[in-house]
This record gives sequence, structure tokens and C-alpha cells, in this order.
Amino acid sequence: MRGLLLLFVIFVNTAIFAQKVEYSIVVKDIETQLPIENATVLIMKTKQTLISNQDGKVTFELEGASNVQVSETNYEKVTLRWGSLKPDLFVVYLKNNNNNNKLEEIVVSKEKPEKNLQRIVSNSRQKLANAYRLKVYVREFFMLDNKYSYYNDGLVNFQFDGDQKKSTTTLLVEQNRSYGLLENDVSADLIGYNLNNIMENYSNLKYFDPLLDSKTKKEYEFTTTGHPNNKDYYIMSVTPLDKSKKALDTFEIIYDPTKKLIVEFTIIIKPGDLAQIEEQTKVGSKNVTRSQVKVTYRIDDEDYYLLSSNEEIAYDLILKDQVKKNIQVRNNFITTNFNRQNFTYKESDVFKEKTLFNKQNKILTKYWDLSGFTATEEEKGIINSLEFKL
Repeated sequence: MRGLLLLFVIFVNTAIFAQKVEYSIVVKDIETQLPIENATVLIMKTKQTLISNQDGKVTFELEGASNVQVSETNYEKVTLRWGSLKPDLFVVYLKNNNNNNKLEEIVVSKEKPEKNLQRIVSNSRQKLANAYRLKVYVREFFMLDNKYSYYNDGLVNFQFDGDQKKSTTTLLVEQNRSYGLLENDVSADLIGYNLNNIMENYSNLKYFDPLLDSKTKKEYEFTTTGHPNNKDYYIMSVTPLDKSKKALDTFEIIYDPTKKLIVEFTIIIKPGDLAQIEEQTKVGSKNVTRSQVKVTYRIDDEDYYLLSSNEEIAYDLILKDQVKKNIQVRNNFITTNFNRQNFTYKESDVFKEKTLFNKQNKILTKYWDLSGFTATEEEKGIINSLEFKL
């Protein structure tokens, strides 16, 4: 009898230990006490990756025990032992690397910055052009007339097949949802958002083509400085020399000078530059009023892949009888898992449409809460309001 009781106790304890427990972590600056956005939280047991939102928050489920690594470019990396985690909200404080308020120092090199950039982009492209798969949480907000009109998100898998020059992707959709309504005259514009194309652009670094073109790169000024908060990285700033219509983007590129790999890049069009562009009047034209792209990559020993992206664009759309003012689109890609194994799938499983807008809702779990990125309370309110429009 005692033996049966002991077995029962062991069974119950094992079952409890094996259950999935939900955890929430908030990442904050130890000095300012402010939340840190876009911090990377790595669950070391499962290799799941999460990105903190504007509130510094991530949410995930964990079965069993695992240490958790928290990092951000401007801060010292922290590894949390599993025993210190609590299922309730847990705050992690990161210490800024900039202990001495170090100023950015100009990097002096025998090689011209534009030549150095060419080498960095080429090496990064080559490293990204490999066979692997990424599980990615994607989402998109659409605003019309200063009101949110449409939202979609999904948990998808990209299979990468690449040679030494270029990556191509195959897309499989696990789950997705779409809420809200779109008017006929603008929905066609949204449908042009192509998941495969945008992921391939991130992998092939198409955004840098204007800087590498011999005809246009002379229109930019290149400056390289040491990263003020991280001694391992350099920052290259690329700004247009004049108000040329062909050279409006301003680039900031953070890279590892030893490994010659891009860690992060940001591309913006400054309002002052936009003011110099002559407005288009042709039907179907878009007059851009704001544009920003931010993309980050993860270097993990020999592995190198897209970690997250955020693209925002605002524009006025020219129609036959009116101008649709202030259309805004914001989309995110957040990689939740990297794996060098290939998919096993049937050709009929491949998603061949451009966007999740074209796919019927498929909701099996609350993937949006536990798949890499936790929506803020404000975003949850927007999504819920759009859901009721259906």
C-alpha cells in the first residue's frame, strides 16, 4: 500500500511539473525605471525568441524548467535562472552599457566607408543565403482617415532555400485572423503587401541596392562611428547630400566590424526631404508623408537570421474623384524560432497568396499572446474594436 501511495505522489508531482505554466516578464532600464522596447528574450530550453513590446512586456508558456536570456544592443546581457522566475509578472532590470557617457568616436579606416559597406552587405547576404526555417509572428495595422480600419496577424513558417547570392522562401500558414472592413478603393492597395517578397527583401538586403549602385551612391555622405553603448559594434550613418528625388532615404546601420555582419538597420525619410518632392496627381499615385523601416538580425554563434522588423508608411492616395488622406500601414515580423531542419509538407499546404488578407481565419490557440510578441493594452483595444466590425 505504501508503495502504491509513493507511486501516486510521484505521478502527481510529475504531472504538475510537466504542465505548461504561463509567465510574463517586463524588461526595464535599471536607472530610469522605464520599460525597454525591442529587448530580446530567449527561452534557452526551447530556443523560442520573444521581443518586448512598448511596455517592455513579453508573455510565454514553459513546460518544465529553463533559464532565460534577456538582451538588447544598448544594455548588458542578463541570464535568469529558472528558479528565480515566477508565474506572475516578473521585472527584469538591464544595466546600460554606457557607464561613462561615452561619446561617439569617428572610426578612422584606410578603406572608404562605402567600400566597407559593400563588403558588409555582401558578407551578410552570403550568411543569410542558407537553408533554414523561421517561425514568424506577423501582424499588420491599417488606418484610414485617422481611424483603424483593418487588422490581421498570423503565425507562419518560412522555409529558406538559398545559394551564395540570393534567398527564396516557401510560406506555410499555421494560424491567422483578420478583423475589420476595407473600402473597395483601398483594399487593392493593401493586397499588394506580399509576405514572401518582404521576407526575401530582408534576407537579400534589397534595401541597400541604392547605396551600392555606382550611379547613386555618390549622392550620399558616409560616416562611421563607434557605438556609444556597445564596444562590439560600429554605426554607419548614410545621409543624402542634397535634395535629389533619388536620394531621400537616411540610413543608420549597426554592424559587427569583426564578423562583418549587419546587426540592425533603420531607414527613414525626413519630413524636410518629403517637403521637397513634387506631389503626384496621377490616379493611383501615392504621395508619401511618412516612411520608416527598422530591421534587426540575430548573430548566434554560426547562425545568422532575421530577428524582427517594423515598417511604417503613411501616404495620400490619389483617386478619380477624391484624395484619400493619411492612409497608414504598420506591419511587424517577429521571429519566434530558428531551425536548420527543413519542413515536411505537401505542395497543397503552401500558401501562394500575397497576404493573409486573402486567407480565411484559422484560429486554434491564442497564438497572438504566446508567439513572440505581446500586444499592448492599447493595441488589444484596437483589435477588439475591429473584431466587432465583422
